[in-house]
Amino acid sequence: MTAVPKIVPISDLRQDATGVVKRVTASREPVFITQRGRAAAVMVSMQAYEHTQHELEILRLLARGEKEIEAGVGVDMDAVFAEADKLLEVMKS
Repeated sequence: MTAVPKIVPISDLRQDATGVVKRVTASREPVFITQRGRAAAVMVSMQAYEHTQHELEILRLLARGEKEIEAGVGVDMDAVFAEADKLLEVMKS
């Protein structure tokens, strides 16, 4: 079952920004900010944002690798594993 998204009107955010930030940080779940009844922004904890950025970087590297393979460009496998290990280590912290 999918969790119900947390939705906060922008007026509530204005009145209790500190509380909303604390809840986002504690829950690690995104909060959708609405303006005039429509989604306007998404607030995530810094940890969730950093995790997402690291995942995107890994996906970019994989896509680059696929393009290089298609183009016949080779990369030393040990170098690839070393770079992947560094990225995974950063994600764990």
